[in-house]
Amino acid sequence: MLVGYARTSTLDQEAGLEAQLRELKILGCEKVFQEQASSIGPRMTLEQALEFTREGDTLVVTKLDRLARSVPHMWEIIRTLQAKGVGIRIVNMGIDTNTPTGKLMLNVLGGVAEFEREMMLERQREGIAKAKAEGKYQGRKPTARAKAPEIKMLHAEGVKLSEIARRLGIGKASVHRVLREQML
Repeated sequence: MLVGYARTSTLDQEAGLEAQLRELKILGCEKVFQEQASSIGPRMTLEQALEFTREGDTLVVTKLDRLARSVPHMWEIIRTLQAKGVGIRIVNMGIDTNTPTGKLMLNVLGGVAEFEREMMLERQREGIAKAKAEGKYQGRKPTARAKAPEIKMLHAEGVKLSEIARRLGIGKASVHRVLREQML
């Protein structure tokens, strides 16, 4: 059985998710798992997809970065699936781990992808450092501190911290921080 997995990082990437789902359907995936979750956070649907697969199945993804966050993570997933007798197909790379060549290509390309990501992050850090040195980078504006009067008012009214956070669209930790600063 072909089992598809589609993922985007944010809700703003709805078109990307729809494109993945269309492609997986065209490829003949009988069961498709989909989620919108960051690659660094927990991905419960990926875990469900891995659990669902059985011997002889192939897990299909449209791109490698939709599946794994790093080469070690990729190999962790591959080992898990190999132990179950399940292959992986990465469509845009033309890779199918049901073949020895596919396994080799996946390892090489996974290494290149990880290198590329690390280089991009290094360039980003350098750019931010340069912008800071030139006084052009201020970082993100502190949204919770701007809402400090509202936080204090709601807290004084006896509203729970989680409810304050929900109403104001900020994190509960930010509410704690503002109230703690008020006490100092």
